[in-house]
Amino acid sequence: MKLNFRSTLIKPAAALTARRIQRDAKRAEEIQVRMLEKLLRKAASTHFGKAHGFSSIGTYDDFKERVPLRNYEDLKHYVELVKKGGKDVLWPGKPAYFAKTSGTTSGTKYIPVTRESVGYQIRAARDALFNYAHETGNYAMFDGKLIFLTGSPELDEVGGVATGRLSGIVNHHVPAWLRSNQVPGYETNCIVDWEEKIDQIVKETINLDMRLISGIPPWVQMYFDLLIERSGKSIQELFPNFTLLAHGGVNFEPYREKMMRSIGKTVDNLETYPASEGFFAFQDTQSEHSLLLNVDGGIFYEFVPANEIFDEHPARLRLDEVELGVNYAIIINNNAGLWGYVIGDTVKFVSKNPYKLFVTGRTKHFISAFGEHVIAEEVEGALTKAAQAIPFSIFEFTVAPRITVGEGQLPHHEWYMEFDEPPADLQALEANIDADMRKRNSYYDDLVEGAILRPLKIIPLKRGAFQAYMRSIGKLGGQNKVPRLSNDRRIADFLEGQKMES
Repeated sequence: MKLNFRSTLIKPAAALTARRIQRDAKRAEEIQVRMLEKLLRKAASTHFGKAHGFSSIGTYDDFKERVPLRNYEDLKHYVELVKKGGKDVLWPGKPAYFAKTSGTTSGTKYIPVTRESVGYQIRAARDALFNYAHETGNYAMFDGKLIFLTGSPELDEVGGVATGRLSGIVNHHVPAWLRSNQVPGYETNCIVDWEEKIDQIVKETINLDMRLISGIPPWVQMYFDLLIERSGKSIQELFPNFTLLAHGGVNFEPYREKMMRSIGKTVDNLETYPASEGFFAFQDTQSEHSLLLNVDGGIFYEFVPANEIFDEHPARLRLDEVELGVNYAIIINNNAGLWGYVIGDTVKFVSKNPYKLFVTGRTKHFISAFGEHVIAEEVEGALTKAAQAIPFSIFEFTVAPRITVGEGQLPHHEWYMEFDEPPADLQALEANIDADMRKRNSYYDDLVEGAILRPLKIIPLKRGAFQAYMRSIGKLGGQNKVPRLSNDRRIADFLEGQKMES
């Protein structure tokens, strides 16, 4: 496809970006050492820096001794000072924004975002796109329309600080060369009701030359489904020049088959790992799905073995100390003033040269009602493998324990699934997934073998069940996602009312 003026200009910039990414990947450990020094130096005169003796920290061991691990609750009193108008609290000056997120124990969280940190967010997103274009030669995607399914860019004000969802904040920083091709329009992006918003996005984009579509997979699928319903055509027929699907937030594998079938062809996909606290990693090649750690992104990383994260004195490791194949809770120290901050994600490194990883789950999203400690990586892996043997596809799923059962019955795990295409034999699918889960998790295997648990049970749900749940808690759309695992019955109890009729 012939390139126009925009993509012709991007081509040399993309080549320079790709070379920088490769160069940084080879110097990851050195960059991280310098990053900690730079962050400590910049924040030494802040309230937090003075209280923790930043100016006299000489080694990483000094840092660990003076800066404990913190979750949002531990950090909250500092944030409250900022919300009351305080300056130089966690980072010099005041944050440019608060990224508002929802927490299960802390209520609404206000994550500080500075001009430095949002700049790194934008740079990392650009790097991921430029690196992809350089690798594949697909510069023509920049010549058509691009969609980023985001939250509202309308911001409130808290303590003199602009406040909103991260995706809405980032919307204000989309560079001019990209904004001219970005859809939907500002007014549509400001629609709060997700179903109304998706409907309007479909109206705006159905006749456009869409080439790049980006968002969390289940919400992109909702967009695709509505496009197909309205037009009677596949996405390929509607958007023949659509070549790249960018996504993040959840594991893409359970959605891949349905997504590509909706599109009508296989398109490239680019996975990213952004969060309110920083842009941590992105897929740097189409030849594999692991994510390259963003080592020069204004963040000094630490890693705690996931099985120690709730211990009183867990091991804290620098990047050069991690091992392959181990689940780690990721800890960040960033240029927005988050120090020793436990973001709640777990990752597993698959390469150290360069440093590449997979996101494996959440520290609080697991099932261990009986000591099995099942994690998201295991359930997603078992589901993906089952789909290779038994034809089916799903829109969404979650897993919860069933502890209270009738007399003579055994407790078990219940997999609540909203099928797009159900399997011909549900019991065969249950047996397939359960057998694979027993291979992946020895604790679960022991419990089933010892008749403490019975094999898992799949609960088919009505169409729209998960949308109904997300709507019920006010989190339909945007960057919100359903937890894969719960150690309680909160989600499961709602979904009980959404079961398919026998």
